[in-house]
Amino acid sequence: MKVVYHANYLNWFEIGRTEWIRHAGISYREMEEKGLLLPVTYMEASFLQPAQYDDWVTVCTCMTEMTALRVRFESRIVIGDLAASHGTVYRGDEPPGETLVHGGTRHVWVNDAWKPLRLDREVPEFYAKMQALVQGTQSAD
Repeated sequence: MKVVYHANYLNWFEIGRTEWIRHAGISYREMEEKGLLLPVTYMEASFLQPAQYDDWVTVCTCMTEMTALRVRFESRIVIGDLAASHGTVYRGDEPPGETLVHGGTRHVWVNDAWKPLRLDREVPEFYAKMQALVQGTQSAD
Protein backbone atom coordinates (compact mmCIF):
# COMPACT_ATOMS: atom_id res chain seq x y z
CA MET A 1 0.00 0.00 0.00
CA LYS A 2 3.10 2.24 0.00
CA VAL A 3 2.44 3.32 3.60
CA VAL A 4 3.69 2.20 6.99
CA TYR A 5 1.55 -0.54 8.53
CA HIS A 6 -0.58 0.90 11.34
CA ALA A 7 0.70 -1.45 14.08
CA ASN A 8 4.23 -0.11 13.60
CA TYR A 9 3.16 3.16 15.22
CA LEU A 10 2.45 1.26 18.44
CA ASN A 11 6.01 -0.07 18.36
CA TRP A 12 7.23 3.49 17.89
CA PHE A 13 5.17 4.56 20.93
CA GLU A 14 7.01 1.87 22.91
CA ILE A 15 10.38 3.07 21.67
CA GLY A 16 9.40 6.61 22.73
CA ARG A 17 8.51 5.41 26.25
CA THR A 18 11.74 3.46 26.52
CA GLU A 19 13.78 6.49 25.47
CA TRP A 20 11.84 8.80 27.82
CA ILE A 21 12.69 6.50 30.74
CA ARG A 22 16.32 6.33 29.59
CA HIS A 23 16.34 10.14 29.46
CA ALA A 24 15.26 10.09 33.12
CA GLY A 25 18.43 8.12 33.85
CA ILE A 26 16.90 4.63 34.09
CA SER A 27 17.26 1.72 31.68
CA TYR A 28 14.57 -0.88 31.16
CA ARG A 29 17.18 -3.50 32.02
CA GLU A 30 17.69 -1.87 35.43
CA MET A 31 13.93 -1.75 35.98
CA GLU A 32 13.48 -5.41 35.16
CA GLU A 33 16.49 -6.42 37.28
CA LYS A 34 14.71 -4.79 40.24
CA GLY A 35 11.56 -6.77 39.42
CA LEU A 36 9.65 -3.78 38.02
CA LEU A 37 7.31 -4.13 35.07
CA LEU A 38 5.22 -1.43 33.40
CA PRO A 39 2.48 -3.14 31.36
CA VAL A 40 0.11 -1.19 29.14
CA THR A 41 -3.41 -1.04 30.56
CA TYR A 42 -4.90 1.29 27.94
CA MET A 43 -3.85 2.50 24.49
CA GLU A 44 -5.30 4.95 22.00
CA ALA A 45 -4.12 6.35 18.70
CA SER A 46 -5.43 8.81 16.13
CA PHE A 47 -4.15 8.32 12.62
CA LEU A 48 -4.14 11.66 10.80
CA GLN A 49 -1.93 10.79 7.83
CA PRO A 50 0.15 7.77 6.91
CA ALA A 51 3.90 7.76 6.77
CA GLN A 52 5.19 6.67 3.38
CA TYR A 53 8.00 4.18 3.10
CA ASP A 54 11.37 5.92 3.42
CA ASP A 55 9.88 8.96 5.18
CA TRP A 56 12.02 10.17 8.05
CA VAL A 57 9.81 10.22 11.13
CA THR A 58 10.48 11.26 14.71
CA VAL A 59 8.79 9.95 17.85
CA CYS A 60 8.06 12.65 20.43
CA THR A 61 7.00 11.34 23.83
CA CYS A 62 6.15 12.92 27.15
CA MET A 63 4.79 11.67 30.43
CA THR A 64 1.56 13.53 31.09
CA GLU A 65 0.54 11.88 34.34
CA MET A 66 2.51 10.20 37.07
CA THR A 67 1.55 8.77 40.41
CA ALA A 68 3.39 6.21 42.50
CA LEU A 69 1.17 3.51 40.96
CA ARG A 70 0.30 4.69 37.42
CA VAL A 71 1.77 6.62 34.53
CA ARG A 72 0.45 7.99 31.25
CA PHE A 73 2.54 8.73 28.18
CA GLU A 74 1.51 10.70 25.13
CA SER A 75 3.33 10.36 21.84
CA ARG A 76 3.33 12.06 18.48
CA ILE A 77 4.85 10.67 15.34
CA VAL A 78 5.91 13.60 13.21
CA ILE A 79 7.38 13.70 9.75
CA GLY A 80 10.79 15.26 9.45
CA ASP A 81 14.28 14.77 10.81
CA LEU A 82 14.46 16.08 14.35
CA ALA A 83 17.37 13.80 15.25
CA ALA A 84 19.62 16.75 16.06
CA SER A 85 17.17 17.72 18.79
CA HIS A 86 17.13 14.28 20.48
CA GLY A 87 16.21 14.72 24.13
CA THR A 88 14.99 18.27 23.59
CA VAL A 89 12.09 19.53 25.69
CA TYR A 90 9.73 21.48 23.48
CA ARG A 91 7.79 24.48 24.69
CA GLY A 92 4.10 24.29 23.95
CA ASP A 93 1.86 21.38 23.17
CA GLU A 94 3.29 20.18 19.88
CA PRO A 95 6.78 19.39 18.62
CA PRO A 96 7.86 20.87 15.31
CA GLY A 97 6.90 18.98 12.19
CA GLU A 98 3.68 17.65 10.76
CA THR A 99 1.90 15.21 13.08
CA LEU A 100 1.03 11.91 11.42
CA VAL A 101 -0.21 9.99 14.45
CA HIS A 102 -0.82 10.95 18.06
CA GLY A 103 -1.90 8.83 20.96
CA GLY A 104 -1.23 7.69 24.44
CA THR A 105 -0.76 4.75 26.73
CA ARG A 106 -1.56 4.17 30.38
CA HIS A 107 0.46 1.84 32.56
CA VAL A 108 0.51 0.46 36.08
CA TRP A 109 3.64 -0.47 38.04
CA VAL A 110 3.72 -4.17 38.94
CA ASN A 111 6.28 -6.57 40.36
CA ASP A 112 7.52 -9.67 38.60
CA ALA A 113 4.51 -11.57 40.05
CA TRP A 114 2.26 -9.00 38.30
CA LYS A 115 1.05 -7.52 41.59
CA PRO A 116 0.59 -3.72 41.64
CA LEU A 117 3.21 -1.81 43.59
CA ARG A 118 4.00 1.75 44.59
CA LEU A 119 7.17 2.88 42.86
CA ASP A 120 7.92 5.51 45.53
CA ARG A 121 8.12 2.74 48.16
CA GLU A 122 9.74 -0.05 46.14
CA VAL A 123 12.41 1.92 44.25
CA PRO A 124 12.31 5.52 45.52
CA GLU A 125 15.38 6.54 43.50
CA PHE A 126 13.60 5.66 40.23
CA TYR A 127 10.49 7.52 41.36
CA ALA A 128 12.60 10.60 42.15
CA LYS A 129 14.37 10.50 38.78
CA MET A 130 11.10 10.24 36.86
CA GLN A 131 9.48 12.97 38.96
CA ALA A 132 12.44 15.26 38.29
CA LEU A 133 12.08 14.80 34.53
CA VAL A 134 8.30 15.32 34.66
CA GLN A 135 8.70 18.48 36.70
CA GLY A 136 11.43 19.76 34.40
CA THR A 137 9.23 19.08 31.36
CA GLN A 138 6.24 20.81 32.92
CA SER A 139 8.22 23.89 33.91
CA ALA A 140 9.52 24.27 30.32
CA ASP A 141 6.01 24.56 28.83
